[in-house]
Amino acid sequence: MKRDKIIIGSRGSKLALIYTEKVKFELEKEFSKKIEIKKIATTGDENQKDRLSNLGGKGLFSKKIENELINNEIDIAVHALKDMPSIETEGLVTNFFLKRNSANEILISKGNVKFEDLRPNSVIGTSSYRREFQLKQKRTDLNYNLIRGNVDTRIKKLENGEYDAILLSKAGIDALGFNEKISQEFSVDELIPCAGQGIIAIQCRANDNEMKDLLEKINNEDSRILANAEREVLKILEGDCDTAVGVYAKIKNQKINLKTELFSVDGNERYFINESDEKKSYLSLSKNIGEELKLKSKGSYKR
Repeated sequence: MKRDKIIIGSRGSKLALIYTEKVKFELEKEFSKKIEIKKIATTGDENQKDRLSNLGGKGLFSKKIENELINNEIDIAVHALKDMPSIETEGLVTNFFLKRNSANEILISKGNVKFEDLRPNSVIGTSSYRREFQLKQKRTDLNYNLIRGNVDTRIKKLENGEYDAILLSKAGIDALGFNEKISQEFSVDELIPCAGQGIIAIQCRANDNEMKDLLEKINNEDSRILANAEREVLKILEGDCDTAVGVYAKIKNQKINLKTELFSVDGNERYFINESDEKKSYLSLSKNIGEELKLKSKGSYKR
């Protein structure tokens, strides 16, 4: 490789930097020269109060980083895939991934109480309509309120008494070493995660062939298939951060299974599809499921 340095762009949160360090560690096995991490403040990090959709959607966590990539101020960007829009920004490519971490959801509650044992009218903190509607399928006697901020901030809000319990992704809790705080872990059958949950994505310029060749060396091919399969469903649905949709793909014995769940805007209607196909046919499987969900729901999921 001709360049003598690689600059990685990352959000400045503790969790984002842990993910970025993982990418740096893998790159150091293939690139012997200097690798730097550049912290970039995103709009999603700067405003931790309002619902993301009111601020402009998922791109709030990636747009400023992508701009620096487009302007050649960084060489690659590291993202939590679940925070990225499903439509790729022109001139960039997000097609390199580390091995998937846990995609499961977890509950942290005051007094370490399980979800089914929470008192009626307990306040559950979540920033996701998907999580809210999934939990309402199990219990309608609880209050589901918006919570924003990084993992540390959300846990502090819980401990300060603003919430009785909060729902988070296990991947983040694992990375931060907060496992002892987990009150309950839900399987992907109990709560289908959002597309890309648990996957660390690496983005570069589409015309940077040298960098693409390097990233190919650290790419996990199964994660690439899972990521693209799940994101394809979102593309078909034209989903954004307000779309209450769970999408989870799993590979076993050269077969891919895709489990999907879509809710109407009010959460009262649920559309569920669970299908499998040959691993090599993952994109056609995703397209078919996306179209079927779209047809079944008749657009009732769009706000």
